[in-house]
Amino acid sequence: MDRKDIFKTVDHTLLTQTATWQDIKQICDDAITYQTASVCIPPSFVKRAKEYVGARMPVCTVIGFPNGYNTTNVKVMETKDALDNGADEIDMVVNLGDVKEGKFDVVEEEIRQIKKVCGDKILKVIIETCLLTEEEKIAMCEVVTKSGADYIKTSTGFSTAGATFEDIELFSKHIGKDIKMKAAGGIASFDDAIRFLELGASRLGTSRIVKLAKNESGSGY
Repeated sequence: MDRKDIFKTVDHTLLTQTATWQDIKQICDDAITYQTASVCIPPSFVKRAKEYVGARMPVCTVIGFPNGYNTTNVKVMETKDALDNGADEIDMVVNLGDVKEGKFDVVEEEIRQIKKVCGDKILKVIIETCLLTEEEKIAMCEVVTKSGADYIKTSTGFSTAGATFEDIELFSKHIGKDIKMKAAGGIASFDDAIRFLELGASRLGTSRIVKLAKNESGSGY
């Protein structure tokens, strides 16, 4: 697989708490240079980043990040604010407590409300696979499929582990035909990226792939 094809699937990501505008500007520049799928950044930088990149690069941001336990009203307001500031794509974190309690109807309704706000903008749903049982992951495949969201996403990159090949394989067996998959967190090499894509993921959340291309340190998300 050509590296250019890999870059086209990458949400080039910087979500560290200490990120500055100069850091964000640099990943925007890198995303444009390597023609990634998007740049994924904290909500506080969305307006400035969108003004900077314009139509050259989609801007993605995160909602309820990284723990997912904000109320639905807060997540909806976050989403509206992000879209008003120019976000093109939204990655939301589900309420994992609700998942653990089996309140899948509540989780589905929250996703539906956020997708309604997003309209035709892409919504990716982070289920934090490292904290779920296999049964919960399968249940969340059904929830995301029914919710109207566009993607199911493995991880925030801020918990105990990131994406695994096994999780993408599991997703592919249980999601609906119109739901896409995003592997995120811990994608450390081009070989990893290729394997995730071969298993059916169509987006990769990572900062490392572009760093590797630039011969920089490959640590981080």
